[in-house]
Amino acid sequence: MNIVFLTQVTGFLSPFAWIMGVILNAIHKFLGLFGNPNIALCIILFTFVIKMLMLPLTIKQQKYTRLSSRISPELKKIQDKYKGKRDEESMRRQNAETQELYRKYGTSPIGGCLPLLITLPIMFALYRVIYAIPAYVTDIGSLYGNVVDKLREIPNFTEPLKEFMTANSLSITERSGCGVKVIELTGDISREYLIDLLAKFNPSNWESFFSVDAFAGLKAAMVTVKDSAMPIADVVDKIIKAHSLFGLNILDTPSFGNIPSLIIPVLAVVTQMLQTKISMANTKQATSGNDAMSGSLKGMNTIMPIMSGVFCLMLPIGVGVYWIASAVFTILQTIFINRYLDKTGLDEIIEKNIEKENKKKESLGVSYGNQMAGVAKTSTKTYSSDEEYDNTAYKKNNKRKYATGGDYKRSQVSYSASSIAANANLLARNSAPQIEKKEDNTPAAPAKTEEAETAQTTQDKEET
Repeated sequence: MNIVFLTQVTGFLSPFAWIMGVILNAIHKFLGLFGNPNIALCIILFTFVIKMLMLPLTIKQQKYTRLSSRISPELKKIQDKYKGKRDEESMRRQNAETQELYRKYGTSPIGGCLPLLITLPIMFALYRVIYAIPAYVTDIGSLYGNVVDKLREIPNFTEPLKEFMTANSLSITERSGCGVKVIELTGDISREYLIDLLAKFNPSNWESFFSVDAFAGLKAAMVTVKDSAMPIADVVDKIIKAHSLFGLNILDTPSFGNIPSLIIPVLAVVTQMLQTKISMANTKQATSGNDAMSGSLKGMNTIMPIMSGVFCLMLPIGVGVYWIASAVFTILQTIFINRYLDKTGLDEIIEKNIEKENKKKESLGVSYGNQMAGVAKTSTKTYSSDEEYDNTAYKKNNKRKYATGGDYKRSQVSYSASSIAANANLLARNSAPQIEKKEDNTPAAPAKTEEAETAQTTQDKEET
């Protein structure tokens, strides 16, 4: 595979963008088997594949939303119980009760945030890939490369190209720190940056480009595309057709001067609103009783679809196509996942979560059902001053100690059945000294036991 490395995404997003670029390139090559592939169709199929890959995270997110409908009321009770208490003991107890609540349902406080945190870098990388399609789709990059190679053969091409860019408000930029800087056209400008420049051209830009005297001869220049010779004009036609969608160019920005292009922001708003309405069906249950959170979500879910339509008026149509496709696939996923969860039932979901959580803990050597694990988890700080312990056994033994005038003996202590102490005491009794016989078969006097010696000593003291 002839991979063209242009100005791809750099930084921490680069691994995500590279993977998605490979997927987009594979889709484009697959569609190429059936003719000249369309980039808009590639973006739609690309969105579908990404949504399917992220399906496990989506299911987890919706499960957490359903669990929140049960967790939220109990969590609110805990918060109300410790409302206004800021001392260390109260905060520790509140934290312990909150953790126990989430453990009861087999989830964690970050269960709903984790899928979102994972999807955020994927979403950002998606936009960058769509903006730099020639850098990731090799066939498209090769088409632009053929034009650039012929362009660089023109002597002093940078000066007329610079004038053309200024007249059409075009520029080549690169990231510099937190911002961007414009790349100046020079004689040693790289091939990759020139491809990025041509990738910004829409049909009207191409028409204006070939009307420049310095570049008029490019249209007839012959190049080789997939072992076939064709003029640059045909190459540009292939590029334009690849970026067309029902007569619209996905590199164009919707405008009121092009009425059909306004369908993209309108569809973006409508699909985003439908997506919000369907996803909010379960979220309302989770936020019931929390008026502040419910009002905040309602306001955000009203504003965001409208903002997506505004952004579509400022961004290329290709980005709007992605937003529409993403919303449609999310709606379908939500409907099918909700049906699956309705059939499964919330109680079964909780049971599976607890089972999964217990297996995870057992693999780490922790068992909540084990008494020793409970003792290990309990700190001495968890006992408050108002908690008392049963010291009846201690008082009884202590009383016996002073009644006998000395330390009490092991034989005076009662042990619980099957305990280690009881088994040890039984073993000591079985191993007590036996009666010895003399050689003349006269039974010998039994050896004095420890109790007998103690009793004799006590008797001697009393007589004294």
